[in-house]
Amino acid sequence: MIDEITKRELAQALSAQLSVKIQINSAERVYGGDINDTFRLETNEGRWFLKTNDARKYPDMFIREHDGLEELWQTGALAVPRPLCTGAAGNRAFLVTEYVEKGAAAPDFWEGFAAGMARLHEQTQPFYGLQAANYIGSLKQYNTPYSNWPVFYAFNRLMPLARMAYDQHRMEQSVLRQIEQLCRRLPALFPDEPPALLHGDLWSGNFLVGTNGKACIFDPAVYYGHREMDIAMTRLFGGFDTRFYYTYQAIRPLENGWQQRIGLCQLYPLLVHLNLFGGSYYNDIKEILAVLN
Repeated sequence: MIDEITKRELAQALSAQLSVKIQINSAERVYGGDINDTFRLETNEGRWFLKTNDARKYPDMFIREHDGLEELWQTGALAVPRPLCTGAAGNRAFLVTEYVEKGAAAPDFWEGFAAGMARLHEQTQPFYGLQAANYIGSLKQYNTPYSNWPVFYAFNRLMPLARMAYDQHRMEQSVLRQIEQLCRRLPALFPDEPPALLHGDLWSGNFLVGTNGKACIFDPAVYYGHREMDIAMTRLFGGFDTRFYYTYQAIRPLENGWQQRIGLCQLYPLLVHLNLFGGSYYNDIKEILAVLN
């Protein structure tokens, strides 16, 4: 539960941001991870979802998440919890969004989900990246703009996290060298595609079924990148139903050889997990590198 002082500070901050008097009637903890505490808020203006964390450790995390959710929401491609406001109450940063009630999946759930992702990936811009860095988990995600995807993937994704893992003694120098060599070969490995708006962290834990039976996506790590990154991410940690991939291919076919590039695209999220958690992810990375090299 949220203590009364924090609840009062939060109500004042929400009132100021939303320009309406907010009264928090209750704040029930729903679930949370290592970084954030999460609550269902009952207010005089309705039911909302609240995330809080340590503002001293992550001063801009929720600002970036708010912006990412807003960018996804504006497309109308898929349901997204609409972000309402973000700020700080005491030493706690907060993000308040629409509260999405869970429902049962419609018979065509996976087909609709795939169609929505295809629409999302139609959104483009002239460069890969984003105007600002954001986060994937608790790690900074660099989005320095590049006009070339292999350069972006090497300098903003693979090399920063490989060097971090090496510095933390989670990666041997020989594996770091393999990743450096791979980065030099990326132009020959990726087909040329325009930048696509990506969710950025699209695994089974970052969507739910809404009351309308359709997918609602959340917890994004948004940027404009190669769309195979989102598809490869869906294949980690259990994967999506095969109907998702068949439908996506029918609407917006991937370039030939995309199945062989899944491991290449999964290197980034695996490096994220290696840096956050260590463990077996290192073996997964070495197995992919053995195939690619």
